[in-house]
Amino acid sequence: MASPVSPCTPKFQNGTEWISILQKKVTSFLFLLLVLSTMFLFSVWYSSHNFKFGGKEALRKSALLRDHVLQINSTLQETHDKAVSPSILSFRENSSVEASSEISDTNPHFAIESCDVAKGKWVRETREPVYSNLTCSFLPETKNCQKYGKPPSYLYWRWKPDGCDLPRFEPERFLDLVRGKKLAFVGDSLARNQFDSLLCLLSQAETPLDVYRDPFDKFRTMHFPSSNFTLMVMWSEFYVQGIPIIINGTATSAFDIHLDKINTKWTSQLPDLDYLVISGGNWFFRVNYLHENGSRIGCVNCREDNLKDYGIAYAIRRVVRKALESINSCQNCDKLVTFLRTYTTSHFENGSWFNGGDCNRTQPLDETQINLEGIEWEVRKIQNEEIERIKGLNNENKKIYGVMDVTKAMMIRADGHPGAYYNKKWFNNANDCLHWCLPGPVDMWNEMLMHNLMTSSSFN
Repeated sequence: MASPVSPCTPKFQNGTEWISILQKKVTSFLFLLLVLSTMFLFSVWYSSHNFKFGGKEALRKSALLRDHVLQINSTLQETHDKAVSPSILSFRENSSVEASSEISDTNPHFAIESCDVAKGKWVRETREPVYSNLTCSFLPETKNCQKYGKPPSYLYWRWKPDGCDLPRFEPERFLDLVRGKKLAFVGDSLARNQFDSLLCLLSQAETPLDVYRDPFDKFRTMHFPSSNFTLMVMWSEFYVQGIPIIINGTATSAFDIHLDKINTKWTSQLPDLDYLVISGGNWFFRVNYLHENGSRIGCVNCREDNLKDYGIAYAIRRVVRKALESINSCQNCDKLVTFLRTYTTSHFENGSWFNGGDCNRTQPLDETQINLEGIEWEVRKIQNEEIERIKGLNNENKKIYGVMDVTKAMMIRADGHPGAYYNKKWFNNANDCLHWCLPGPVDMWNEMLMHNLMTSSSFN
């Protein structure tokens, strides 16, 4: 005799119908949970801000809300996938490339660690920059290209690495990454260029406190109270001791560079730092004299019969090595993360600084127009080699080293310099084809910095 069946019990031909019903119920439940979570987040967001921010702030807050929803949706979707049949899961796997590409652009926490962000191309960008000369009160007059009339076409490009995306800079995210930390830039005026860029980017989320500035504005410290983040810049054009050569009471453009004596003005600050970005190279393209063990051993670009000209590459390798060895030997810097930003060249045409040189390009160069066999590429190679060398000597401590390789990307951006479009009060009417407009291509360096901060654990 057949077992009695309750009139309330549905009849199914096979297990497939059970799976179908389960999928529908799980999907409905997850959708309801997603809607309720979104409403909750929106209510919290609304009550905490009361819509008292401007248009750009609203866009940033909306982006953060969107990312929270994406994360919730991703979690819910994962739960749902565990409940559905293998055929449906297989279908979703086939479409994962497109989905991950979309997420990586909106959520930098999905950045691909193995992607080489140094290899890529500049592509058109339709969005406005994160900041402007009107929204950043810290923007230097010498980099304020828009104020002085530079055509804005240089603003609408972004760096697109091959095989992945470099996420657009988000100030709130960066401040969250460096909460309670200290970061310093060490180098010449291009290190200051990157410092000013990061200051402008972060000031869109919070106005920092100006903690310290030396009389020459070569050393500066800013503090962001809400995240307890300290941002510093320290001037050291050679890393080691460089002393201007004085003739008849007047400083010349030449320096005595002591290859074996580190500049302790910046190394003395290392124990207090969590992150360090070093850069440089441009000050070696002038006449300089090299010293070791207290004696002059030669020169760079001097063309003097009684002195050996060691060349730019030799001098740069020596000072980069000395800087990295000084960092590596720091006794109280076990958790210090150091990035070396590679060399960036100028784009003077028809002359140089004070003899009519200009840079009037209105769009990036084609790759066929750049030289990957010149001195700038050799300097980049030296910097990369010295980072790899110090990693090999770093087995006994916890220091991390990485490279921010921007050389090729910036060789292409001949259109991104101030040129004639800046306050020339201090430069005797010279065109500036070395530094970078703010906002401008230099902001990509800090997008790369943010990427490196999120993936630094894999560098060693």
